Amino acid sequence: MQVEVQIDASHTEPKIIILTASVTEEVDAILKKLSDNIPQIISGSRDGKIEILEQADLIRLYANAGKVFAVTEKGEYALRLRLYELEECLDAHCFVRISNSEIINLRKVDHFDLSFTGTICVKFANHTTTYVSRRYVSKIKKILGI
Repeated sequence: MQVEVQIDASHTEPKIIILTASVTEEVDAILKKLSDNIPQIISGSRDGKIEILEQADLIRLYANAGKVFAVTEKGEYALRLRLYELEECLDAHCFVRISNSEIINLRKVDHFDLSFTGTICVKFANHTTTYVSRRYVSKIKKILGI
């Protein structure tokens, strides 16, 4: 994709034009990002209190027993959003889905252990562990450049 920025003092408001042969997933994602005027706030509840969670603080997000949880250094929070909704508002450069029920923050990963046959073990900086489901192994390997 090519990106071009033109500075023109006669324009009082930014204008975005997308030139493409067809509407692809990439173009669709760009349009969706541009049309989201309100930044998505992620809030979680713990101990009867609701706290605003910063994306940079999130380690992993997972679904269990019909509920969605976010894990940070401070602890675990219950969320009202579904995983697919979180996936849409999280930074795609930092967060990746590793199973149908879990999304991880790549910036919080200490290392990946590929010694397990058919799966990948994810070790986080906070010494917790999770696993990439077989269905998502090829996706993770592509992200890691393997």
